[in-house]
Amino acid sequence: MANVILKVTDLYKSFGGVAATDHVNLDVIEGEIHAVIGPNGAGKTTLISQLSGDLAPDGGQVEFQGEDITHAPAWTRALMGLARSFQITSIVHELTMIDNVALSVQAHAGHSFRFWQPAREATELQEPALAALRQVGLEDRAHVVSRNVSHGEHRQLEIAMALAANPSLLMLDEPMAGMGSDESAKMVNILSGLKGQKSMLLIEHDMDAVFALADRITVLVYGRAIATGTPEEIRENEDVRKAYLGDEAA
Repeated sequence: MANVILKVTDLYKSFGGVAATDHVNLDVIEGEIHAVIGPNGAGKTTLISQLSGDLAPDGGQVEFQGEDITHAPAWTRALMGLARSFQITSIVHELTMIDNVALSVQAHAGHSFRFWQPAREATELQEPALAALRQVGLEDRAHVVSRNVSHGEHRQLEIAMALAANPSLLMLDEPMAGMGSDESAKMVNILSGLKGQKSMLLIEHDMDAVFALADRITVLVYGRAIATGTPEEIRENEDVRKAYLGDEAA
């Protein structure tokens, strides 16, 4: 039987009486990429903010690896192995790529930040940092100062920083945002290479990327999950076609 790493039950959040997540149910199976799609205002950001602990739900339950984390703070979830890329990480532009990732390794391990100069030379920080950069194709750029890299490389670096914490579940919030076609294709290849190694919850507007990567897809419309299924099932779902995909599903 498939192992469910994240289970969301009847998750509810409203703002001014308007439901942003309206009794959402979904689960992420260990090792899969589960994408969440929907038009602007569908509740995707509100959903992922509740899952990461940045926003408290008004109702429902979130379970991670069998434990109820509905009211757990974000730092507790991170230590349990739940990482939100582009939200929990913060690039220090004056530092090199590898130093940024080493900071992430250091933070997750609970080391002191008081003496960064010796820490940047510590093997126990540098080796996992380099390994994380290797996973996202940035090994050769390890010693480049972060302010001098492209937008796409910044996105790769942010994923490396999340991977450095060795999460059980990686939540990716719009990883292709602002990218050109070549950068998006590179990111798809990177995430494809992580498939099966890391469980992932992917929020993304790029439908080509979603259908190339996802094992399953949940569609949100006005805060409600109207369908969950394989990419093929979602393409063929008439409710989804009418509500969101339109001609893209043809």
